[in-house]
Amino acid sequence: MLTPTYQIPELPPPGISLDSANILRALAPAHRYLAELKGSAKSIPNQAILVNTLALQEAKASSEIESYVTTQDELFQADLHLTEAVSPAAKEVARYREALTKGFERMRKQQGLLTNGMLIELFQMLKNSTEGFRTQGGTVLKNERTGATVFVPPQQAADIEHHMRGLEKFTNDDAVSADLDPLVRMALIHHQFESIHPFSDGNGRIGRILCVLYLTRTGLLDTPVLYLSRYINQHKADYYRLLQAVRDQGHWEDWLVFMLQAVAHTAKSTIGLVEGMREQMTQAKQRMREGLPKLYSQDLLNNLFRHPYTRIEFVQNDLGVTRQTAAKYLRQLAAAGLVREHSVGKAVYFINEPLVKLLMEAEVTQA
Repeated sequence: MLTPTYQIPELPPPGISLDSANILRALAPAHRYLAELKGSAKSIPNQAILVNTLALQEAKASSEIESYVTTQDELFQADLHLTEAVSPAAKEVARYREALTKGFERMRKQQGLLTNGMLIELFQMLKNSTEGFRTQGGTVLKNERTGATVFVPPQQAADIEHHMRGLEKFTNDDAVSADLDPLVRMALIHHQFESIHPFSDGNGRIGRILCVLYLTRTGLLDTPVLYLSRYINQHKADYYRLLQAVRDQGHWEDWLVFMLQAVAHTAKSTIGLVEGMREQMTQAKQRMREGLPKLYSQDLLNNLFRHPYTRIEFVQNDLGVTRQTAAKYLRQLAAAGLVREHSVGKAVYFINEPLVKLLMEAEVTQA
């Protein structure tokens, strides 16, 4: 029988300094950029624009960590539901976005609680499965390059359930270690979840969803628009090394500093992306009002930024107009150069090219 080499602690881990000078230094910029991002996000008139558009970018980056690679174009086309010919990777990414947005909606309905039942629901959505927490032994984590076993998570169903109940309590009971900074708590929660490894697959993606939902739960963000996956992907070797260093040597400080730096870097880059989207919306609004005054509406503008690739049905549903009217709107926008018309077979869709360019440039500059 496999025996875990790391004894999962109660949280917060006993006997560990969680407010060292290095941690405090890393906390300051993380909080500063998070607060700036929270304020910047409010400049977008409809928060669904950010949640929908940025969640798709997070879904792509998070899935790439686990080797589900797809292109921006394929991803946006899959979002249109124009054809069944969608790659398995694109389907995985689409389910991740669905799980993330579903988690945020569910958490709000539960008065901010992040429950195990919700995590199971998100896993089932992500993996298109009816499974819950692992019930069979044999799960080990291996080095991708060498194949050597580096970590054995809890094997018994009862142990997994026990540790997940403890994590649920720590995540939701603000009275437990109330003096801990919420960003430190987020990093502890993520490490604990990844070490429990409660699901048969997708633990990394569910663990990253848990991070951003926790930030909204604590009020550090109003909506889930901070996504750590691209930073983690760019520093994957350090991420896995530091995860394991906690288990092998108890090096919590290095892990916490890494996660705080990830928050600061990601928040800062997301501020630039949100500001770029706001500027593009302002420019598009001005062009529509000046060139197409009878066509302009805030709902139509929102549609073009909520769906970088949009289609007649999206406009029809968002604006509550007939299909004929929605088609006329989009073709007028295309004639004015605000979108570009494309087709797949008999299906037609329209691309907000400046927004797509902004998203792709952000992906490159954050690399």
